[in-house]
Amino acid sequence: MKDKIDILVTLDESYLGPLKVMLTSLHQNNRQTDFRIWLIHERISSEKLRSLQTLLKFYEMELKVIKVPQDLFSDAPTAERYPKEMYYRLACGNLLPESVKRVIYLDPDTLIINSIKELWEVDMEGNILAAATHSGLTNITKGINNIRLGTNRGYFNSGIMVIDVEQARSKVQIEDIYDTIRKYSDYLLLPDQDVMNYLYGEFTKEIPEEIWNYDTRQSSAYFTRSFGAHNTHWVAGNTVILHYCGKPKPWNEKSNNRFTLLYLHYQQLLKRYEENI
Repeated sequence: MKDKIDILVTLDESYLGPLKVMLTSLHQNNRQTDFRIWLIHERISSEKLRSLQTLLKFYEMELKVIKVPQDLFSDAPTAERYPKEMYYRLACGNLLPESVKRVIYLDPDTLIINSIKELWEVDMEGNILAAATHSGLTNITKGINNIRLGTNRGYFNSGIMVIDVEQARSKVQIEDIYDTIRKYSDYLLLPDQDVMNYLYGEFTKEIPEEIWNYDTRQSSAYFTRSFGAHNTHWVAGNTVILHYCGKPKPWNEKSNNRFTLLYLHYQQLLKRYEENI
């Protein structure tokens, strides 16, 4: 039997639609790969979960649902900027069963347009995480974030990560996360991402953003930085994960960049699949 790739998602009910689109793209472009999807949530309805289960059964993907008790993170600082879901990915070592050794965490606002297998097999080199930085054209944000967070390395995007779950179980402490938020809440712009960089940035392996975490807002920067090599044809053949960072999201009618049409294609594909299940 083939080993399954473990995919982690942590979200609330409002992101189930984008999650289905993302998983449709994962299925469509990884037909020879088996997946186990771990969904960690607090209050998604049974009806919505059954709908997701039906779709993933059609895709021949295994769905594992972990419902977090409402009192589990009762001491956590929470607000609109600190939703509980942000803790689930950082604390996944405490939530996933011991049998899970490694996961790929994926934000739902992504598309997987080529094989993800190489990311699953990446050499972590002893690190807890593997993630990409979004450096833009000049990388000026690196310096700003270093000053803001008191760090001296690249600023990693937490939307796509490989997590060594075995290491996370022993090294990621939920109280450290709580303390960081309580002490530095006035300086945190993207709370979960800031906390991840502040606490675990030195234990993170950098992976190429143009391949594994392509910011769809920055296509001109990628093109310029590569002296014209990373054009649309290059992206189609080399990029694996498109990340629709920022707003408007591609499912919003206000979105109209060069990657919106591709997203809508997978959205329509999902609709046709669901009509025939």
